[in-house]
Amino acid sequence: MGNGFGEKLRAERLERGLTQAELGKNLYSPSYISLLETGRREPTAEVIEELARRLELAPKALEAWSQPVSVSDAEYVLAGLYARQAWDLRDYPLAAGHAATAAQIALEGKNTSAWWNMTYMQAECLMKQGQLKECQQIIQHLLEHPMATESAGLGVRARQMLAAVCHGQGELSTAVEHAKEAVKLSEQLPQGSTLIIGAHRALIGALAESGKLDEAWKYCEAMMEHMDEHAMSQLAGEVAWVVGNVAFMRHDYAEGIKHHERAAKLLSPANDIELWARFNKASAAVRLSSGIVEPETLSSIERAELALSIVGGNLTDQLEVAFIRARWLYLTGDILAAVAKLREIHADRKALARHTAGEVSLLLGKALKAAGDTDDALVHLEEAQRDFSAAGAQDRVQQAMDAVLEIRLAERRAAAAHGAASSPSGASSPGSAAKAS
Repeated sequence: MGNGFGEKLRAERLERGLTQAELGKNLYSPSYISLLETGRREPTAEVIEELARRLELAPKALEAWSQPVSVSDAEYVLAGLYARQAWDLRDYPLAAGHAATAAQIALEGKNTSAWWNMTYMQAECLMKQGQLKECQQIIQHLLEHPMATESAGLGVRARQMLAAVCHGQGELSTAVEHAKEAVKLSEQLPQGSTLIIGAHRALIGALAESGKLDEAWKYCEAMMEHMDEHAMSQLAGEVAWVVGNVAFMRHDYAEGIKHHERAAKLLSPANDIELWARFNKASAAVRLSSGIVEPETLSSIERAELALSIVGGNLTDQLEVAFIRARWLYLTGDILAAVAKLREIHADRKALARHTAGEVSLLLGKALKAAGDTDDALVHLEEAQRDFSAAGAQDRVQQAMDAVLEIRLAERRAAAAHGAASSPSGASSPGSAAKAS
């Protein structure tokens, strides 16, 4: 069969919001579906019939996808194969290059579906590298394409990634808008689609970072309604992770610990060490933000650091994990070490989302205040206030303002005390001196 079968199979699957595991269910493994989609395995008549049934297509429709392999088909298959191999090896720059090549070949061959999928993969690779502006441009282009309008599944994928990109750049209000649109579009997808869960996760994250925790919790409850007992363990783990995050941020520590303990059991480093690293980083971050300094928090930090040392990660990933360690140092009273680490992170703050950069400045300001350097503390606290305001994180604007006000009031009290000391109440006034004489 030509590569048309695999590409169209992938397009039909994605349009329905199905993962490879969901399409294969108990009959075909995700790796087998992947082999079909990449043209490395030929389907039998029985496989075609079963896949057609699951996709609600006539078997003859799938058979019609079989075409003789042309030179351009072969070049496309090879470029796509190289892109996926590089992705599996986490060589995202190489994967992006091969995906762009495959997309161009597909475009020239007028295979719009293949072009869309490979261009999306290129955007995913750019996002992994932290090249968010470039990723945003590509996703915006895909979103404007008629395919994203005609297919709810493709529209959800594009909106969801655009929300994640805006979130990563600290544009929280815009992230919420795109994620809400993704959730709205996802209502057209089959019940239980992983794209529905993904859209909700994007919205919950943006709302929570914006300080809209009650609204975020409502969407957490809605997301959990889409989960069932047959959901894959990794997906269930990711849902528990997100729900736990919001619970911690709402100061419902018992609920947060319950969900994060469930996520820790369901997410395995053997399945996806990069995802495992991100979970431990997030778990440690929300625990520390809640002031929970305990052995399990430290274990989460150490697991995140270990996983990052294995998978690498971009500068943003490295700074975020370093910031978690700095917060631990601050909360455990090692103020000077915390200041030193925070200054290192602050030097690269442009690589962080605006609200995260604000968090760095806020903690650095607090640490400097604890170290007795109130002048420098004020500089960083006011910087944090500006960052939070620009990102739309209004609840944290107030935190920074409160910290500034606390220092200002302490300075006024100190000045008043100094003035009183220089003019003691027991000193003789000119009048009393005249009487004495």
